[in-house]
Amino acid sequence: MSFALDVNILVYASDTGSPFHEPATSFLDTCVQGNELFYLGWPTVMGYLRIATHGAVFDRPLTPAQAMANIEALLSLPHTRVLAEDEGFWDVYRSTTATVPTRGNLVPDAHLAALLRQHGVKTLYTHDRDFRIFDFLDVRDPFA
Repeated sequence: MSFALDVNILVYASDTGSPFHEPATSFLDTCVQGNELFYLGWPTVMGYLRIATHGAVFDRPLTPAQAMANIEALLSLPHTRVLAEDEGFWDVYRSTTATVPTRGNLVPDAHLAALLRQHGVKTLYTHDRDFRIFDFLDVRDPFA
């Protein structure tokens, strides 16, 4: 079985001030040490770099080099794959959002959901309940 990780898992694992830091770190360690194939979408990677280095989000934000090193550590694993938009992505996005009013903060979630859909990834680990509106996803909260 394969799965994808949402940005909040990565962010919590890096944010020592978060109440989810320890469980996120433990969960991410399980992903890293396992051999189950897992996916990161480019929107997840870029979102992590944006949030983890942002002084208004973290009390002690990571430097760009630290955040990139964290991503590089994940990308170097033999069981990590990165998902990018392929030809026809716009049609998949439109189909994904056809029955879901998509605006504001839901746009990046819909982007990731459509990316997962395009690549046939059905399981997403996230603490974000908004993903539950996409009925083709098996949304799992590793902190529940």
